[in-house]
Amino acid sequence: MHPVQLQGNRLARWLLACWGWRVEFNGLPGLQGIFVVYPHTSNWDFVVAVMAKWSIGVQLQFWGKDSLFRIPLFGPWLRWIGGIPVDRHVPGGLVGQAIEAFATAKSKNHYFWLGLSPEGTRKKAPGWRSGFYKTAVHANVPVCLVKLDFGLRCIDATHFLHLTGDADRDFPRIAEFFSSAKGCIPENATPVVLLADKTNPRSNTSI
Repeated sequence: MHPVQLQGNRLARWLLACWGWRVEFNGLPGLQGIFVVYPHTSNWDFVVAVMAKWSIGVQLQFWGKDSLFRIPLFGPWLRWIGGIPVDRHVPGGLVGQAIEAFATAKSKNHYFWLGLSPEGTRKKAPGWRSGFYKTAVHANVPVCLVKLDFGLRCIDATHFLHLTGDADRDFPRIAEFFSSAKGCIPENATPVVLLADKTNPRSNTSI
């Protein structure tokens, strides 16, 4: 059991169980960190992930294009479930904003967990974007590898690790954990490899 324990929603757990899903979770190791959800292969991933979030009571933030938050009804709903509008063109990019947000949370001893999908798309891509890696290394926060397995109908959020800054060392461990995960549309799954900038995890780019 991890030190930060949460109170989940019974209705969300019941609904997931009705759909044949289960969630494995035993708390958080600290007040700040990053949830990395994989694989992301369909729009259903978001639905299942939100229900899992409610079922375990975890509060997390996620970023979206600022234009989405200007859509009537949809924008307020995104904010309600933890969405934060961002402008990808501001100096420093999303990684810079993320690092700053973690630094602020740490200085005030506040809770701040960020959730993201490193593929950046539902379609198959050559590899993972490096933003989550750079953010975790620079902010010195743990990463929770969240396995969204449609084959077993299980969301596994029990695996935490601290990244070393050496992607050649870290990514084989990440790939091994996710190797058994089956996405909703398996052929859309992106390989668990880092796309670029492996030698400089501290430079800023898009998450």
